[in-house]
Order: sequence, then structure tokens, then C-alpha cells
Amino acid sequence: MKPTARGIAVAPHHLASESARDVLREGGNAIEAMIAAAATIAVVYPHMNALGGDGFWLIAEPGQPPRAIDACGAAAVIASRTWYADHDVRNRLPTRGPLAALTMAGTVSGWQLALDAAAQAGGRLPLSRLLRDAEHHARTGTPVSRSLARGLRTKQDELRHQPGFSAHFMPAQTVPQAGDVLCQPRLADTLAQLARAGLEDFYRGDLARRMATALGSAGSPLRLSDFLTHRAQWRTPLKLEHSLGHVYNTPPPTQGLLSLLILGQLDRLGLDGLHGQSAEFIHRAVEATRQAFVIRDRHLTDPARMRTDAQSLLSDECLDLLADGIDLQRAGGWVSGAPGDTVWMGVVDAEGRAVSFIQSIYHEFGSGVIAGDTGVLWQNRGISFSLATGALNALEPCRKPFHTLNPPIAQLTDGRTVVYGSMGGDGQPQFQAAVLLRHLLFGDSVTDAVAAPRWLLGRTWGSDSDTLKLESRFAPEVFDALRNRGHVVESLLEFDESAGHAGLIVRHPDGRVEGASDPRSDGSVEYA
Repeated sequence: MKPTARGIAVAPHHLASESARDVLREGGNAIEAMIAAAATIAVVYPHMNALGGDGFWLIAEPGQPPRAIDACGAAAVIASRTWYADHDVRNRLPTRGPLAALTMAGTVSGWQLALDAAAQAGGRLPLSRLLRDAEHHARTGTPVSRSLARGLRTKQDELRHQPGFSAHFMPAQTVPQAGDVLCQPRLADTLAQLARAGLEDFYRGDLARRMATALGSAGSPLRLSDFLTHRAQWRTPLKLEHSLGHVYNTPPPTQGLLSLLILGQLDRLGLDGLHGQSAEFIHRAVEATRQAFVIRDRHLTDPARMRTDAQSLLSDECLDLLADGIDLQRAGGWVSGAPGDTVWMGVVDAEGRAVSFIQSIYHEFGSGVIAGDTGVLWQNRGISFSLATGALNALEPCRKPFHTLNPPIAQLTDGRTVVYGSMGGDGQPQFQAAVLLRHLLFGDSVTDAVAAPRWLLGRTWGSDSDTLKLESRFAPEVFDALRNRGHVVESLLEFDESAGHAGLIVRHPDGRVEGASDPRSDGSVEYA
């Protein structure tokens, strides 16, 4: 724990947290610092996020509840089931290639809304400064991380023939190894253009026209009109009334509701006398997750098409009913899940302004399509749509896709602010619960809460099975106890990336801050 005059930042790649730290040291606020970190991480961790993806923000000004930015791109105006049938796609959307690049990229529009909010909060740093590190890293190159090298090695066969992918990531026609230097000069030029022309150029300028032309020529349904009509939105976060205080998360189309449903059920079940690595705690959390999955699969979709108010699902009556449905001795039945990967980052500044942020291209490397000569890698988030008639998330033009993303913030009754999160598809709300409760209820330090072994019910990036997965550092008796309760248990590596890249920041009422990054990632915690 450290007193600090300027703040703290956590990210899954150390260059991103360093970018945020340096902005804080130059007098920038937490929002400006996060924009810098978001741009940098899009360069140095391209298998998990990019300018061609989506993003969501929670921003809490001192003494105020958080507000959310929804920077989710919608399906192209011509992306109908009929259009896909005409392209011989009738049962399931492809996961890679131009036909998988069917939703607008929203993340840069979120940077713009955040930049406006930063200025309202007194921020004075120019956009060129906030994008400077990202442009530098793209132009001069950065060492390939272990995580990126693994992604390129395991996904090369399905990606190398996608438009622009090999030229961008494998210019020497070989897969880069960890430690090799990756330069992205075209992405550097794009960042320089955004710094010069403004972020709106991504949607309504020369850059938009070039990307739209390239994507359309490659076979994507995206057109310039989709760029021109896109806007990020301010949203009201969901709020859970917890015994420790208020916990906030982003509303649909994200699965922020799931994170809050899990915490709300566990609050009702009671965890007194349990241990953060015990089978009893894990069983309760897993069963609360199953219940939350049922709610997700029944209700969560584009907010414009929601039939139920998401906040109402966090009522005492709903949470009581869900908690009452949990068998403390036996595992419940299986429900569907979704893979995915992303990056979560957190920043708190000297004034107590807190930002929880998440940015993604869905699967590793998204669609695999590079938008022409811009160096922008495009997401495949639209594959979460269904082509089945009557499906909750059926593909329709201009519809927002369902998102596994969700960045939380907790404001506790004792005055602490907790900024936390993780990447990891279905695992995100589970990893969040493990990290938060281990620190707040079980007394783990922030470092131990993040590093301790975790579990995962369902799928995340790099995972195809729907078992209950536990990192192998759990005691053998924990595996046995969970199997005896009826769980189908699978063992992961000791520090397995499938268990997420989590992070945690705590700001105390007297201004002291402490934080931790995940040893499973390439990240760091930086004090300004």
C-alpha cells in the first residue's frame, strides 16, 4: 500500500500501465491516462484488442456514482440473414474472415466520449500526447509477448490467409517468437492521423472512407454508411445493493448483470467461516454462476430489444429466488456459454477519480481481417448473433451484439473504492467474484487475491470444453470434493491464461492506494 500524489494504474501489459502512469505524472487525470493506456494496449496486445474492436467504460468521479460509456458497434445495415444466405451462410456465422467482420468497431468512439469527459474534469493534455506512446510502439516496434507469441503460433493456420493478416503480423513469412520485435508501421500512420485529424476521422473522415472501401472489397457487409452513423453512448450503470456497499457494472448488451447476480447471490448464501480456496466457496460461486447464466440466456440482448429491465433483475425478490434455487451439496445442470478474450485495465488518480475499462475484438485476433492499408485489425464480435429464427440474439441489421465484456467498480460503505476486472469470456464475472471476495471477505492482500488459483465454469479464450476447470494449484482434496458434489472437473496449468488476466486497485478514504496485476499476464501495477 502506498500514499500517492498522482495515482495508480493496472494493465495486462506493462507498456500500457506505464503509459497511464506517465500521463498521471504529467498532471493528466485518470480518464486521460486510460485513453493513453487503451491506445498502447491496442498496439502491444493485438491478439486481445485493437482499434477495430469495441470498448466499455465505467467512470466514477469523487463522491458520485459511476457512469458508463457504451462503445459497442452494431451490425452492418445490410447484414441480414437473407444477405448471408445469399452468400451461402445459412446455419452459423463464420468465425474468421470478412463475413465475420460484420459489426462496426466502437472502441475509438468511446475514446472520444472519454476525452470529452476528461476535459470536463479539468484535463488539459492534447490527444497527440495521449496517442504518442501507442504510435511510438507501433512505429519502432515492441518485443512480442509470450501471450501474443502463443496466440500467433496456435491460430496461424486459420488466420494467415485472411486479408492483410500475414503481411501485418508475419511480414517475414514466419511466425514471430516471444522476444522478436514486431513493427506495425501502417497502424502507426493511422494513430498519427487520428492524433492530427481527431478521433472522428475514424468514422467520418478519410480514415473511415479507406477502411470502409477495404472491408467492402474484402467481402465484409460493412459500408461507409455504417461508419457515418455510429456513435458511442453514455449509459446508466447497473447497481447492486451489497452488504459491503454498492457494486456497479455496465448494462446490456454486456454481461455486467451476470457479475452482479453472482455477487448478490453469494451475499445471500453467506460465506462466513469459508476459505477463498475451499471447495465450499467454489461450489457456491459456481452454482451462483449457473443461475446467472440462465438469466443471461433468457434476457440479455441489444438494450433496444430487451423485454425486461435489467436493473429489475437485481431486485431483492429476484436475488432471493435465485439464491434459494442453489443446492449447497450438488451441482446443477449445464447451461450454454460463450468464449472470448479481451483486456481489462484500471486507473485511479490523485483526486479519487476511478476508471474501469475493457476493450476487445472477441476471439483472439478477431476476424483476422486488416482493414486495407490502415493496420486496423477488425473484430468478430458479430458472430455472437444467431441465424436461427426467433433466437434472442438473432442477426438483424443495425442490432448490437451480445457482449461478454463488463468492467466493474465497487464503492464500499467504509469509503473504499475498488476498481477490478478481468478478461475471459464466460470467466469474466467468475474471476471478478473470486478476486473481489478474496480481498474483501477472506482477507487476502490485493496481490494474493489476484494471484491465487482460480476456477472457470464454461469456456473462455483458448478453451472449447464446458467443464469446471481449476488451476492445478488447488489442493487435491478440493478437486475430490467438487467431483463428489457432481461437478465435471478438469485441471488447468498452475498459472493458466484460461483463468484470465485480472487486476485490482483499492483506494482508501485517506487517499492511500494499492493494486495488483495478474502474474498470468504480461502486465504491471504502476504508481504515479
